[in-house]
Amino acid sequence: MEDSWVQEAKPPLGKKTTTTCYHCGETCDATIHTDNKYFCCDGCKFVFQLLQDNGLCAYYELSEKPGIKIKGKFSSQRFAYLENEEIKGKLLRFADHSQCHVNFYLPQIHCASCIWLLENLHTIDQGIFFSKTNFQRKEIFIAFDPAKISLRKVVELLAFIGYEPYISLNEGGTKHHKKVNHKRIFKIGVAGFCLSNIMMLSFPEYFSSGNIGQADLQKVFSYLKLALSIPVFFYSASEFFTSAWKGIRQKWLNIDAPIALAILVTFSRSVYEILSGTGAGYLDSMTGIVFFMLVGRWFQDKTYDSFSFDRDYKSYFPLGVTLLKNGKEETSTISALKKGDQILVRQNEMIPADAVILDGEGYIDYSFVSGENNPLLKRRTELVYAGGKQLGETITMEIVNPVDQSYITQLWNNDVFTRQKNKDKSFIHPWSRYFTLTLFIIAGCAALYWSLYDPSKIWLSVTASLIVACPCSLLLSATFTFGNMLRHFGKNKFYLKNSSVIEALSRINTIVFDKTGTLTHSSQANVFYEGEKLPDEEINMIYSLVKESVHPLSRIIKQYLMLTYSVQPLQAINFKEIAGKGIMGSINSRQVKLGSRQFIDRHHASSSLSRSGEVYLSISGFKKGVFRISNQYRDGVPEMITYLLAKKYNLQVLSGDNDAEKSKLESFFGKRASIHFHQSPQEKLNFIKELKTKNSKAKVLMLGDGLNDAGALKQSDVGVAVSENTSQFTPACDAILDSNEVSKLHRFIEYARSGRTVITWSFILSILYNIVGLSFAVQGSLSPLIAAILMPVSSISIVTFVTLATSFSAKRKGL
Repeated sequence: MEDSWVQEAKPPLGKKTTTTCYHCGETCDATIHTDNKYFCCDGCKFVFQLLQDNGLCAYYELSEKPGIKIKGKFSSQRFAYLENEEIKGKLLRFADHSQCHVNFYLPQIHCASCIWLLENLHTIDQGIFFSKTNFQRKEIFIAFDPAKISLRKVVELLAFIGYEPYISLNEGGTKHHKKVNHKRIFKIGVAGFCLSNIMMLSFPEYFSSGNIGQADLQKVFSYLKLALSIPVFFYSASEFFTSAWKGIRQKWLNIDAPIALAILVTFSRSVYEILSGTGAGYLDSMTGIVFFMLVGRWFQDKTYDSFSFDRDYKSYFPLGVTLLKNGKEETSTISALKKGDQILVRQNEMIPADAVILDGEGYIDYSFVSGENNPLLKRRTELVYAGGKQLGETITMEIVNPVDQSYITQLWNNDVFTRQKNKDKSFIHPWSRYFTLTLFIIAGCAALYWSLYDPSKIWLSVTASLIVACPCSLLLSATFTFGNMLRHFGKNKFYLKNSSVIEALSRINTIVFDKTGTLTHSSQANVFYEGEKLPDEEINMIYSLVKESVHPLSRIIKQYLMLTYSVQPLQAINFKEIAGKGIMGSINSRQVKLGSRQFIDRHHASSSLSRSGEVYLSISGFKKGVFRISNQYRDGVPEMITYLLAKKYNLQVLSGDNDAEKSKLESFFGKRASIHFHQSPQEKLNFIKELKTKNSKAKVLMLGDGLNDAGALKQSDVGVAVSENTSQFTPACDAILDSNEVSKLHRFIEYARSGRTVITWSFILSILYNIVGLSFAVQGSLSPLIAAILMPVSSISIVTFVTLATSFSAKRKGL
């Protein structure tokens, strides 16, 4: 009688022989060892021996299991293209006969041990002068002697110890470094310097109530303050006047219009009072306005420089390729490829352009391009599209379309990638219009009143009203609210491109999810076995077979067996991996086969069922059972979906994968949910576009992880790229979300909405300050002392309030 047993079942199999790799920490069997230390593969063992031979084993003392797993077989031929002079010229930052400088991106950097090892490369190879890491950017700068070590050897050394540089086609193009707004920093510096000195020169006047005993000294102080205010007015404040003028030309009063007016009136009245000798002016208030505004804007614009939010397809393609000419291998840049060229594509290398296979069998993984999880078998003369990864052995291919005309680049030719997003006017701008209108009414009423009772106070009351009722508190509340919210989002590994994304996020009412790698783990799965109960020997035979395979399903089964049972590896003879069908080999004189039902049972008429995650097993010709593999959904995803449905969000699912998970998704989203499978990148983009066309009020958030989602991310109002590593493999997007935080999406949206409430209350607070100031201004009795007190007190209190309020709101939302 047959038994059915699943993942949770753990029958005793004798003495446990699994352990963890001393280098990388992965679970492994205890067969590869040295010095009483066990390793998961020869690669990790060799790296340990390399570090040991060079006295660098302190690497293992700084962090627990710091090493990077050495994946696959090391092949120096992978980096042969780095001998090409054109490629070297594009990568090297500096080069002469005595030394060369190069900068690489290393996404594997994750701890202090990584930094320590990478900055001691000169100990391993004397040709390296020094190396310096940038942990935040995950970059390394290396200076080396080209006479002792080549660029190729430097990269090979990094790859061998587990830190293979991420070299892409984009590296060879024009560099687009993130722009640092040095001009604004200079403006803040000028305004801050002048403000502090003007305040210092104003202290005697504050303490003497405006009556300094020595008139000449008072005049000197006044003229010094005027001289210091000139660069603030003409240089530091210039962007407010520019922005206000652009708004007026478009017949729109933006938030900068009343600020520019307040600065202009304050400066004009101060110049008049100083030159006429009738007063000391309000230059401290004017410079204070400019300084606080500039600091607030800098704070808001300070985003995450270490992340790239604007990657295109070039960021995912390798820089070099192996070209075949007259039977000889040559290296070439991908940009130089043309139709008819023949290339070699090795195991785990990306297909650089649309090409047909001339020799060998392609085992192509399109998961990052199409979202399809399972590799596709491609034989001779079959077309393979750019962006796929070859999982099998080396194949020879002929280019059909060069990189810039390939299938994957067609997506980037869509005009959606040139469209600017989040250009809607902020909800704060209409407030500035009403604020300005109200201010003019109050100033007009004051002028009318004093024209009847004391015409000499018209000028004083009108200008004082425009000075004290500056909307800087309103602007500060918005800038510091969004700035602090960006900080809280970042603490929870949700990195927004800029503050305008917060407003766009607060308006979202429709959410579109990708499945693979977004709702599900990209590298983990649930495994269940159904069939005959297997003895220890047969479990060990299955493990010994799957450990030889590169297929993703084989790796999942291998990991499942290692974690569930105490396996002992055996020798597999005549191992074969037949692409698209399965694997087979002879172990202990018994034939073991794993694969599709048709592969196991040739009399079965159906085609491969591995697409739905079923891997059948036979030993010595007898069918034993089947491994059923399903996606493992991220923790908290069902609860998140339930919450969003309860809040009446319109939820959709777009997947490039097959429909094997349809029933599971329906259990989350409901039977009537809009769930679509086999979606190409273009179909995803069109779906988002149609969604917004049918409903003009739809504000769409797209959550995806792969290159196949790039168009949809760009077409949506807010595109969020989910990444296992927030510094790598994220297409063009508005925000990057760490994959472990996907279940917090509903909290992020609710927190974004709370920002509007905080700004509203801070605006009310600023209105109260303006009422106090205006009560003095309309009487024509606003003294410089009162203005000097009200300005900083209102600004500081507003900043304090929004900081505390946004922090409190983040805590309430569980962030």
